[in-house]
Amino acid sequence: MGDKNSFKESEKGNRVKGGVPASNLLAFSGGVDSSALFFWLLERQIDFDLALVNYKTRPESDKEMEFALQLGKKYQKRVYIQIVSLSPFSELEARRIRYRFFEKLIKRFNYRRLILGHQLNDRLEWLLMELGKGAGVVEMVGMEEWEKRNGYHIWRPFAFKTRREIEEFLSRRKLPYFQDHSNWDNRYLRNFIRHRFATPFIDRFGEGVRRSFHYLERDKGLLLPIEEVKQVADCYFFPKTTPLIDIRLVDRLAKRLGVVMSASQRQEVVRQNFSAVVGGKVAIDKNSHKIFISPFVKIPLGRWKEICRGLRIPPKVRGYLVKENLCGILFTAMFTDV
Repeated sequence: MGDKNSFKESEKGNRVKGGVPASNLLAFSGGVDSSALFFWLLERQIDFDLALVNYKTRPESDKEMEFALQLGKKYQKRVYIQIVSLSPFSELEARRIRYRFFEKLIKRFNYRRLILGHQLNDRLEWLLMELGKGAGVVEMVGMEEWEKRNGYHIWRPFAFKTRREIEEFLSRRKLPYFQDHSNWDNRYLRNFIRHRFATPFIDRFGEGVRRSFHYLERDKGLLLPIEEVKQVADCYFFPKTTPLIDIRLVDRLAKRLGVVMSASQRQEVVRQNFSAVVGGKVAIDKNSHKIFISPFVKIPLGRWKEICRGLRIPPKVRGYLVKENLCGILFTAMFTDV
């Protein structure tokens, strides 16, 4: 498992536009949604560059990569490519690698927004999957049109557009895109939900679904004050409030670190009073005022043990912070607006 090529830059021929990078970075795959977004952004003269991850999982993967490069060359867009080999393939690990790649580019080239192609059908599919597992409003709403991250924003321009509307946009203009045929395999839960429930429902009640997600986004904002979350590298922290809100924030941040928590894991974190390690990968701990979450790293701390105690850094996140030399930066961030 791991990267075959972290990412290719201009000297290797994949960054095809000179000068200063754009303000926006488009996560591109060559599929329906990201291809439509490419041309939608062009029509509105919104500046952007492209980032694509090639997982080498399908015969079309290389063709989609070449498609991105051709578009970049034709329309003078920078194109960043990461080639990854995952064995066995894991959607969760692929997502983690993808976002690390995007955030690496954002930090290096000072992009202000990451543009994603999620649309209304995606959101309904997610809601139904969460509903089937047992979830509240925060979990069921999932992705939003705008999300604030550390140093940038996520923007989903198609968050309230249906898949049918996006396909019609491409069809009317006779624009090219790739179809991922694995999306028709109902052995995957999301595909089963999509074809049996979400697509027929949204085709019939699309306007109502659109309005509902506007209301749900507003309600989620009242329930989950995500703007209170601060970040130093892969360590997040936020003020303690109530266990109900705190565990939802922990659950959301754990996803960013590559761990999707089960209901029993969430219950166990609350039972352990927010001092736990989840899946051997994510550390959760607290001091008197804040809850912290980071990758779990177990290393000898030596003199850093007392230093971390003096800096009010709780035990379970110390290993990661010491390993990455972030203790002083975190302490400063705890008492400033970052």
